[in-house]
Amino acid sequence: MSATSVSVVSARVLLTAWCALLAVIDLRTRRLPNPLTAAGAVAVLGYAAGTGRLLPALVGALLLAGPYLVVHLAVPAAFGAGDVKLAVGLGAAAALGGAGAWVWSALGAPVLTALAGVARPRGPRALPHGPAMCVCTLAALGWAS
Repeated sequence: MSATSVSVVSARVLLTAWCALLAVIDLRTRRLPNPLTAAGAVAVLGYAAGTGRLLPALVGALLLAGPYLVVHLAVPAAFGAGDVKLAVGLGAAAALGGAGAWVWSALGAPVLTALAGVARPRGPRALPHGPAMCVCTLAALGWAS
């Protein structure tokens, strides 16, 4: 296995672990901790810079986080601030997989959250969106390779 292959595998393992941790925390607490969302975004952007793909990662981050921010400001109950911050790292990661992976990630997460909302028993607590964001991004990146 080449050094580049090892780097890609390591990055995917770390991205998966980061997503799993955030998903579990979001499901349990309905919160995405700033230190974790920020560290992940910095790590993804650092990886992108190290591989010479910082510009696509930045564009992907901004294109995903921008609409999340607009929705959060207009209807705060729809997306939390943590979802907006998570969108930075996941938008960057998805963009590294190419335009197709980014689109699947961006469109799949709201659809998955909506489907989960329809399927779950009604309750007073809001359904967290972070897990769907993570699952869709990881799935899109898996399909892109």
